[in-house]
Amino acid sequence: MSRCAWPLLRRLPARAALALRHGGGSAPRARPAAASASSSSANGDGGASRAPDTSLFVPVPLKPGLGGAAEEDVGAELTRPLDKGEVLKNLNKFYKRKEIQRLGAENGLDARLFHQAFISFRKYIMESSSVSADLHIILNDICCGAGHVDDLFPFFLRHAKQIFPMLDCMDDLRKISDLRLPPNWYPDARAIQRKIIFHAGPTNSGKTYHAIQRFLSAKSGIYCGPLKLLAHEIFQKSNDANVPCDLVTGEERLFASEDSRQAPHVACTIEMCSTNTPYEVAVIDEIQMIRDPARGWAWTRALLGLCAEEIHVCGEPAAIDLVTELMYTTGEEVEVRNYERLTPLTVLDYALESLDNLRAGDCIVCFSKNDIYSVSRQIEARGLECAVIYGSLPPGTKLEQAKKFNDPDDPCKILVATDAIGMGLNLCIRRIIFNSIVKPTVNEKGEKEIDTITTSQALQIAGRAGRFGSSFRQGEVTTMHRDDLAQLRDILREPVPPVQAAGLHPTPEQIEMFAYHLPDATLSNLIDIFVSLSQVDGMYFVCNIDDFKFLADMIQHIPLNLRSRYVFCTAPLNRKEPFVCTTLLKFARQFSRNEPLTFDWLCRHTKWPLAAPKNIKELVHLEAVHDVFDLYLWLSYRFMDMFPDAALVRDIQKKLDDIIQIGVCNITKLIRASQSAAAPGTAEVVAEDFPLSGTQRDPRAGSERHGAASTEALSIAVEAAGLRRAKSTRPSRLGGRQEELKSYGRGSLANRLLREGLLTQEMLRQLESEWQDQHRNGRYGFGSKRDDQHSSKETRKKRK
Repeated sequence: MSRCAWPLLRRLPARAALALRHGGGSAPRARPAAASASSSSANGDGGASRAPDTSLFVPVPLKPGLGGAAEEDVGAELTRPLDKGEVLKNLNKFYKRKEIQRLGAENGLDARLFHQAFISFRKYIMESSSVSADLHIILNDICCGAGHVDDLFPFFLRHAKQIFPMLDCMDDLRKISDLRLPPNWYPDARAIQRKIIFHAGPTNSGKTYHAIQRFLSAKSGIYCGPLKLLAHEIFQKSNDANVPCDLVTGEERLFASEDSRQAPHVACTIEMCSTNTPYEVAVIDEIQMIRDPARGWAWTRALLGLCAEEIHVCGEPAAIDLVTELMYTTGEEVEVRNYERLTPLTVLDYALESLDNLRAGDCIVCFSKNDIYSVSRQIEARGLECAVIYGSLPPGTKLEQAKKFNDPDDPCKILVATDAIGMGLNLCIRRIIFNSIVKPTVNEKGEKEIDTITTSQALQIAGRAGRFGSSFRQGEVTTMHRDDLAQLRDILREPVPPVQAAGLHPTPEQIEMFAYHLPDATLSNLIDIFVSLSQVDGMYFVCNIDDFKFLADMIQHIPLNLRSRYVFCTAPLNRKEPFVCTTLLKFARQFSRNEPLTFDWLCRHTKWPLAAPKNIKELVHLEAVHDVFDLYLWLSYRFMDMFPDAALVRDIQKKLDDIIQIGVCNITKLIRASQSAAAPGTAEVVAEDFPLSGTQRDPRAGSERHGAASTEALSIAVEAAGLRRAKSTRPSRLGGRQEELKSYGRGSLANRLLREGLLTQEMLRQLESEWQDQHRNGRYGFGSKRDDQHSSKETRKKRK
């Protein structure tokens, strides 16, 4: 009966590919027509491209044929029903053949994809009540001995391309993800000859001032800065100088004119700059951030894409070589203007060592909120007022705290801040004091690390001391702890390593083209495959996309079109804030139902109006609510009809800013309230991204510790103090004798623990008293002689 089917098979297109026949186990005489494909590269230079990361290829599920259509029974009518047992044996033979595995590899199926495709192929055949006529006849021929298992390869490959559609369009995907010529993405900028001027110098050298002067004198201009505060400052300065200037940030649009006509000048955050609008002058501030693992793409886009006759670039000299190389690829020359610091900066020969040594104009720089809380409380316990600035505070609160610190008539003369003061705020600081020289960071792979601050970071922060035009004509830098001072001096002496590469990020258009070829892939999976296939030359790198993928996975189950989904995933939020992430999820869900997110809905969700915070936890929540309002405003400029109440939200955000300012002004009261509500001995006021457990935590989060303590607590305190150094200190050895403990109590380490708030005099006296009780009762706490003797006796008994 199978012979009768031969005339029909000649008319089946799939049969034309069945040239695989083996004689006596020899190699195949011909390859399937489909096997030519993807071994060749899509590289423009004809070189071999890197193999894709196939672990990112998610198979598309195919349902087995359940029968019911007349066409599906053609194979059985022409031959006979299949013996599924024989079919299974032959399928397993097919899988084990080395020739088939080699053919699969030539068609883009590595070992992983080959295995997955075969499992799906076998399941499809075994669970289908009927298969296509051509496949049915081939299987029947093989089971009857009239065919060879290799004849299955074209059907297997067809199935593999159905579940892995990227195999059929790999060349197209490689072309879409080819990122080797970013200058070509901006034809408007390439159509003009731009003049590039690099203003290079350290902090407080006047480099940005000179660029801004040219910006103000131009007929039209754009300023691109890394922070809303900087954009707002230029917006204010321009309008004060009678140069009409608009403000554009992700959350805000302010027009210089009352009738909302576009002004010839605009100050914006760098992500918001337009690459289509022509300007006479453009200023790109902090160009060294082009290497930033998360945001570097925005500086690359501005540098390559702005349509301006003059591009004034401001930043560290370390970026000169890279900018020059990038401009060489566009055919544009770079003029470098070097600047020196306007006021002297001195690294002191002594550390602060005690908060009792603070004086007016001092700024203590910490790298965690817990350090901020601890240090500010200890300062106010000494009868001094201090201003507080850290990254998650709203911009308005930061400005108010800076104003309070700068005001010569205000009693607040001390500032406690994170490295958020490194840019965006004008502060009258006499002396920068590093509370620690280790900082939690995120590397290029998105992994958390704790490391010594870089030379660039140290110079950026230290340079805030002795600002030109302030009441302090020179700046001073030191550390809180003596052990850190020599290392800080070494860090500041080291040259800043040159910026090696510029960041890139896939555009919405590129992702849309990917989605056209892979319609069943999730957005997160599309991004992963894009990065896996992307090709960049040595001057570029693909920015970290973990935050984007996190949001993409979070809202994957919500039905959204690709463009809207992409916009939601680029929303600027901190994914470590559960309340903000939950709100984005609710925004996306309501958006997908085409229900506008009104002011009343937002007030119900955030429980507005809110009261002033009573403890640190409530203050942190208010900061999160402020971020939610920012998120609403950001989305309102992208989906105006779905987020219609931006003006009302901006009004309550200003009120919330005032409430947060009240909380920050009373921060020490909030800390006391938080600690009194916490368990005795608790060191942490608020959860951090980098907890104290393990050696990863920046150890100088010296919260004051209260309550009962044991000898074990002293051991933990000593260990923690050892972790609180960028360089490891010698471990303390605690003996089992009273005299040793007393001498330890008089030693410098105990004084250091007392200063850092890890130990109090009361705790030390209690520890000594407990140790004496243990000594009298025959219990020894730390490696005592009696314990050692007992242990050695036990060991001898075991040996016997």
